[in-house]
Amino acid sequence: MGIKIGLGLAGLPFEDAGGYWRWVESCEADPHVDSIWHSDQLVTRDPTLESISAMAALAGATSRLKFGMSVTVVSHRDPLVLAKQCATIDYLSGGRLLPAFGVGPSAAPEWRATGRSPAGRGRKSDEALTLLARLWSEESVTFEGEFYRYTDASISPRPVQDPLPLWIGGNSDAAVRRTARIGTGWVAGISSPSQVETVVRAIAKASAEVGRPVPADHYGAGFSFRFGSWDDPLVERMARNLARFQPDFDPKGYLAVGTAADIRARIEEYAKVGITKFILRPMATGERETLDQTQRVIEEVLPAF
Repeated sequence: MGIKIGLGLAGLPFEDAGGYWRWVESCEADPHVDSIWHSDQLVTRDPTLESISAMAALAGATSRLKFGMSVTVVSHRDPLVLAKQCATIDYLSGGRLLPAFGVGPSAAPEWRATGRSPAGRGRKSDEALTLLARLWSEESVTFEGEFYRYTDASISPRPVQDPLPLWIGGNSDAAVRRTARIGTGWVAGISSPSQVETVVRAIAKASAEVGRPVPADHYGAGFSFRFGSWDDPLVERMARNLARFQPDFDPKGYLAVGTAADIRARIEEYAKVGITKFILRPMATGERETLDQTQRVIEEVLPAF
């Protein structure tokens, strides 16, 4: 199985939109870059692009790259609108959209900011994901659920890709079951190779049991990288944030910091436990540093795979 590597952004480390587009151009220009990925957060004080809008913009600004969301929180969005958006983007891009969805954590700021409860978000997301898959592939959809009721709903044009990928994010037992029942692939959250291995095995088992095994090359993972050292202030700050997010988590087993050989070694660690799709995110501040880190990984790491 071949390995495909994309580049991603968790935030927006540029001074203006021009810096973002110059970064996109550098990715589009090199055939070693398979895809571009955006994380998703609606309520934030730090600059972050809305993931679906970014996908639409990338569809028009690129001709070669694929692009995806890692991951769009489906519980914050209407499934009919989301299905139509994804179908439109895939149609206009000639089949280059890589949709990936998650439920979102109960502590996400969007819940409190909009006065809504996260209770039941898993069941609601399952219904929404089922509707997405059906709207992308069926002429007419009638659905009677706990949260959504559709009668003869249809969208056109439908996606170019048939079927349009529907990857699931998350490491919980519920995410494993969701991937087995509804998803066509899986992308890890913030997880070390050993944590990823456990989930990959669980999904392979669960999806086989329900008669729709996830293909072996449909497992993805991402991590942040930096050509530098562990005592770089930016790296230390990210490591502290990760440790607060997961108290028992060792950032040194997840982030890739050091030389090109160190970054390649981290990719190989994930590949050994079943990952074939990668999202590498540069740890950098400002346009110049982001472009430099990106170009170095393109030139020094990606050709090895």
